[in-house]
Amino acid sequence: MNRRTFARTLGVAGASLLPLHHRRAVGEEHRKEFVGVLVDTTRCVGCRSCEFACAETHGFPEPNQDERVLDRERTPSVTQWSIVNRYSTAGGDVFAKKQCMHCNQPACASACLTKAMLKTEEGPVIWREGKCMGCRFCMVSCPFDIPKFEYDSPIPKIQKCTLCWDRLERGKIPACAEACPAEAITFGKRADLIKEAYRRISSQPDQYHQHVYGEHEAGGTGYLYLSAVPFEQLGFPQGIESTAYPELSKDYLYAVPIVLTLWPAFLLALSNATKKENEPTDHEMHHE
Repeated sequence: MNRRTFARTLGVAGASLLPLHHRRAVGEEHRKEFVGVLVDTTRCVGCRSCEFACAETHGFPEPNQDERVLDRERTPSVTQWSIVNRYSTAGGDVFAKKQCMHCNQPACASACLTKAMLKTEEGPVIWREGKCMGCRFCMVSCPFDIPKFEYDSPIPKIQKCTLCWDRLERGKIPACAEACPAEAITFGKRADLIKEAYRRISSQPDQYHQHVYGEHEAGGTGYLYLSAVPFEQLGFPQGIESTAYPELSKDYLYAVPIVLTLWPAFLLALSNATKKENEPTDHEMHHE
């Protein structure tokens, strides 16, 4: 285990015993098969339609249309859950979409003291504002550095891709998949997407690198990737454990004193009290 992995594992383990029940639950047989997304970077043309669709769907400012934004590597932010980067590789320029990976057993959800970060039965990992106390353990624990905190907001939120959870509940597909004109983004059942990925690899072995990124990384992720070049050339983190990160902290969690389970409840109450203090009163709103 390298230094990066140790830090991530410590972030999960240090939360407390409270998430232990949740960690056991996600390891059990799922009542529903997870959904996911297959991103085929050999098909991506860098149009960034997925970025614009994501912003419009979630009420964020329109992304910068200047193509020069592709001259530097970007990461998802509090106002852009999904971004596209351009990479100069041994096989030429390749475009790759980046967002939350929606891990099968997410470290962020396991580390969350109040279950504000939740792995749904369908697969998407969502954040629930009413339960968050702002501890940011989810940020420390994520091996992909995805959750972002609104530091400039008086009532900050954790921002990250939700796999368009609200759209899925209405029977729609994620906005990015719907908007992609090159069919580089495919939504479906995760198991079916893995089969499709290997079908493409076997049918065109010279076109694809022989690896489906996300099949095993971090215990498996909802986002899966195909590429013509090794994934390190596309900025994907290397050295990601194939074991789910919550599993790495199992022994530590059993050893944490039970008294620490009271700590999250105290912090959540304190957080809620602070939020209420920051909210304007009816008199103040009328005055404004």
